[in-house]
Amino acid sequence: MSENKIEITRTRVEAGLAKRYRKEAAFRFFGMLATAVGVIFLAVFFITLIAQGASAFQQNYITIDVEFSEELLAPDGELDLEYADFDAVVRNAMKALFPEATGRKDRREMMRLVSVGGAYQLRAMLKSDPGLLGTSQSVTVPASSNVDMLLKGNIDRNVEASRRPLTDKQLAWIDQLVENGRLEAKFNSALFLNGDSREPELAGIRGALMGSFYMLIVTIALSFPIGAAAAIYLEEFAPKNRWADLIEVNINNLAAVPSIVFGLLGLAVFINWMSLPRSAPLVGGLVLSLMTLPVIIIASRAAIKSVPPSIRDAALGLGASRMQVVFHHVIPLALPGMLTGAIIGMGRALGESAPLLMIGMVAFIVDVPAGFSDPSTALPVQVYLWADSPERAFAERTAAAIIVLLGFLLLMNLSAVILRRRMEKKW
Repeated sequence: MSENKIEITRTRVEAGLAKRYRKEAAFRFFGMLATAVGVIFLAVFFITLIAQGASAFQQNYITIDVEFSEELLAPDGELDLEYADFDAVVRNAMKALFPEATGRKDRREMMRLVSVGGAYQLRAMLKSDPGLLGTSQSVTVPASSNVDMLLKGNIDRNVEASRRPLTDKQLAWIDQLVENGRLEAKFNSALFLNGDSREPELAGIRGALMGSFYMLIVTIALSFPIGAAAAIYLEEFAPKNRWADLIEVNINNLAAVPSIVFGLLGLAVFINWMSLPRSAPLVGGLVLSLMTLPVIIIASRAAIKSVPPSIRDAALGLGASRMQVVFHHVIPLALPGMLTGAIIGMGRALGESAPLLMIGMVAFIVDVPAGFSDPSTALPVQVYLWADSPERAFAERTAAAIIVLLGFLLLMNLSAVILRRRMEKKW
């Protein structure tokens, strides 16, 4: 009788084990499937982004023979860079390449091959070296965005002329330039050295990068000291009562508030009430500081909580004061986690655009900001502006700006991991 009961129990246990094993195998399968799907989507995203934006790191340039004619640039015997006709200098250089362009329409089509930035480039050359006046120079100027898009394969030259932005005559001239070695692709340094522009071939992200840099300086200078001090007080010194619980709940709630709400707060307080300059990195940094404070406080409190109580008890047992325990023992051990939380908070601030739109940083600004109060934009806002532009060439620059932004975010997260590992102490 007992043997039958043992056999029945064994059979039930084995049946239950088999069922549990099947469930475990199914769970592993679906877990692996979910991971694979996530990796595939991520790979598709990065491949699409790189395929669309990699071409923006190259720009096609036209080599022209320029004559800095005194009669043309200084007809009165005195050079005035503000009013000198550098467009005529570029036009004469292009006429020398295409003498068959005699009619007015042909000359307009010919000038559409070269960027309007060519004239500004010649002005900058003569400004830096006035001795070039009266000489002839071989100069490389950026091609227009349509020429650049054609050579990158983004414009189909085989469609009918009415459906493409380049005429048959312009295509023939482009082929002639390529054949003569006067049209070639080079690294697009303008993408990193120029500010924003209405012309895609001249547009760059330097203004947005500097605006983001100034904002992050303001953000880290305000949010980390205040957030760390608040975390230390709440975790080590604040009495455990209803007020402390209320503050903790509100901090957790603020971490989940949509970022655009902080933009509205910044618009109402910093711009309308305090009359701070609109579209300035100073205001943007203040708004981002409010947004990142809850994240830094929560991360810092978690790092302080992770320090074992035995560290505190040992220090107190040796006669250390409460302040000495916190600042000589607890904070050094919790600092890697606190810095990691701060860097992650800065990464979130770097990628935010909604609060910056509310304080006017969506404006079209060409000049690169030189300080915290100069009008500027930020890298995420620059992506938004370019994505909204109808020109086809801005599409690749949008993807390139996203690549740069993701690169900075990856660098910040990597630095957080390295910093944590190097500063982490074992106990």
